[in-house]
Amino acid sequence: MSNPADERRALLLGLGAVLAWSTVATAFKLALRHVDHVQLLFLATIFSLLALGSVLVVQGKTAHLRRVTRPQLLLTLALGLVNPFIYYLVLFKAYDLLPAQVAQPLNFTWALTLSWLSVPLLGQKLRWRDGLAGVVCYLGVVVIATRGDLGGFRVESPLGVGLALGSTILWSLYWIGNRRSTLDPVVGLFLGFAWALPCVTVATALLSDFRFDLPGVLGGLYVGAFEMGFTFVLWLSALRLTSSTARVANLIFLAPFLSLVFIRIFVGEHIAKATLVGLVLIVGALWWQGRDRKDA
Repeated sequence: MSNPADERRALLLGLGAVLAWSTVATAFKLALRHVDHVQLLFLATIFSLLALGSVLVVQGKTAHLRRVTRPQLLLTLALGLVNPFIYYLVLFKAYDLLPAQVAQPLNFTWALTLSWLSVPLLGQKLRWRDGLAGVVCYLGVVVIATRGDLGGFRVESPLGVGLALGSTILWSLYWIGNRRSTLDPVVGLFLGFAWALPCVTVATALLSDFRFDLPGVLGGLYVGAFEMGFTFVLWLSALRLTSSTARVANLIFLAPFLSLVFIRIFVGEHIAKATLVGLVLIVGALWWQGRDRKDA
């Protein structure tokens, strides 16, 4: 029997995580006004490591680091190369090329990409509803990418759209690979980021430089703490406390709509009708697909 106090706490933690994630598209765009996408990854990786390290200390899990086996280390190395290194290089570049209101909904389709990649990689079955949800979801992608110009099919930045959609493949591969990890999630994430930091540092030296202004550093701090660090822990805590994972998980569908509010207020983008229509198609399809799987 569920504890009402735990359920309320789980709901508050879940809402806190969703609120934080709703701000990251805005944070990406504001930070990218002061640093390039490689520099942003370097700064965010450092601050995320500090955030995750502090969580390990507070939770008393630093001793877990000494008990990590060689196979676990190798797995975290592979996962760290995907996330944060390659994934965020691709994602930040997509945000650099696209308006936030376009990049954010396209990246949100990772849930559909995950369900489709689970068929060949995890042996799961593709149901007819998965196929239909995919058609509706990607119709929303087309509406957003073309700004509603379905007849002319003009895309503002084909490379940006390709990178945003490609990021969903990388994110899905990361979570599929993460299923093999037996480590505490925060420990695994900390080690993955630790492995990735040297790669990110080399990439920054080769592709950019280490000259940052204060707004750029603050942007990296926010992105590292709230996109990659503390918010992940909030979300995990909410899922552990609740007796209904679906109830908390469904809160994530609020994020893209809240994100548009922040984008309009702080980035100053006029939210196109096509963005709203496409986002409703994407979120509606994903919600319907997930609800059916839960009920099955």
